[in-house]
Amino acid sequence: MIAQTTTQRTKSSLLSRVLQANGLFSGLSGIVLTFAAGPLAAFLGLNSPMILVDIGIALILYGPALFYVAAQTPINRKLVMTAIILDVVWVIGSIDLLVTDWVPLTTTGWWAVAIVADIVAVFAIVQFYALRRQSE
Repeated sequence: MIAQTTTQRTKSSLLSRVLQANGLFSGLSGIVLTFAAGPLAAFLGLNSPMILVDIGIALILYGPALFYVAAQTPINRKLVMTAIILDVVWVIGSIDLLVTDWVPLTTTGWWAVAIVADIVAVFAIVQFYALRRQSE
């Protein structure tokens, strides 16, 4: 009985930790995007920094929401799936941005978008793995 409880807590802990890490990354990214939108827009090759401010504000709200989900006992599976879906949408949007040249990004801007998309994809994968593992 103790081993089963410990194993369940470990599985839940992985999910909680990855949600917290995603929340921290999202919140900090939001702060940077919001308060350094001008220089970042120039770095990325964007004409206007306002899209970065909008995305930044959304991420500032998303980060604490992930911490809220991570703090639940038990963790709400539907909310975790929502986070996974939002991360996947972010990655698909980033890929679309990179391959369509809809926005003429600078070379460093292209790489920045690609790297952030990779990080978000890793969060989605680990969250999905931890969610599946928790249901075992």
